[in-house]
Amino acid sequence: MNFSLQRFLRHLYFICQKELLSLLKDPRMRTQFVMPVIIEGFLFGYAANYNIEEVPYAVVDNSATASSRDFLAHIAGAPTFSCYAVCGNVQEVSTLIDAGDVLGGVIVPEDFEKKLEHGEQAPVQVITDGRNPMIASMVKSYITQIAASWSEEKGYASLPVSIETRTWFNPNQLSRWTFLPSFLAMIAFVQVMFLAGLSIAKEREQGTFDQLLVTPFSPTEILIGKATPPVLVGLFQAAMVFLIARFWFEVPFAGSLFTLFLTLFIFMVSTTGLGLSISSVAKNMQQVLVYLLVLMIPMVLLSGLVTPVNNMPEFLQVITYADPMRFVIDAVRRIYLEGAGLTEIAGDFVPMVAVAALTMPLAGWLFRHKTT
Repeated sequence: MNFSLQRFLRHLYFICQKELLSLLKDPRMRTQFVMPVIIEGFLFGYAANYNIEEVPYAVVDNSATASSRDFLAHIAGAPTFSCYAVCGNVQEVSTLIDAGDVLGGVIVPEDFEKKLEHGEQAPVQVITDGRNPMIASMVKSYITQIAASWSEEKGYASLPVSIETRTWFNPNQLSRWTFLPSFLAMIAFVQVMFLAGLSIAKEREQGTFDQLLVTPFSPTEILIGKATPPVLVGLFQAAMVFLIARFWFEVPFAGSLFTLFLTLFIFMVSTTGLGLSISSVAKNMQQVLVYLLVLMIPMVLLSGLVTPVNNMPEFLQVITYADPMRFVIDAVRRIYLEGAGLTEIAGDFVPMVAVAALTMPLAGWLFRHKTT
């Protein structure tokens, strides 16, 4: 090995040693190395669950015979399903699906047992919630398997029970019908968090923060002025996504534009409060980016964007009440696909308003605290 290569490797060793020591000696950096990995590792393990367990469903037994009760008992006995309610008609099932209490319904016709006795095929209707097409498809598949198992157990030569599926709000079970409305909130969430999070930290890093403080504006005025542009940018981008979804991909819009953008506005105010709080605490943009990534990934995972909240363990379901993204996604999907009005989604407003009412004053207090 020649001398120049030895010198290069020696220099490289000392530089790497110096950088590693500077990273490891900083307690905050050590925390950032370990805590995000632990938190996100557990969250991905628990929250990103594509298996459906104890899916709540409703039953309408128009037959009320021994055969229908036995068939429905087989469904209820499967660990995949959990009978939420026994309804008297399809309208009651519709109400439960609209409210999000159940993900499907099983309707047994009046002539169910009679057709079985005559060796005819007995259709059973399964209604699924198309707002989550993946779950709807899996529910249909599992009930079809249960029907086949029940037929075999009863000794039928052929499969006498046929499953007829109706998918509400998304009859073709197209995934873009679910993801594009949700992306209205997602794009606004990402953009607003980054813009709000970087606003104050960027001023400090560029050295213009002190100049801003000597202006005649009060800290509250500066804070509101920094909160407004991210919200406007988020609304503009959400409008662009809405136009793409509605006119390019032709996803039918069933709701009110006023209700939709009012919901997004409230969500963006709460998101801006989170971003400004982080920006007020962080000393530079690098810290802001780390904090944002650590916060945003769990919020997306716990929102129900990819996997239903009902699939998560109970302790995570409780934590999701502090995640405004869970409620904006639920509200936007219902407005876009169902045509839900303000009264139907009022429950989703409460957590978002609560987060906004907490984070905006917190950001203001942190901002004033940092400026004194």
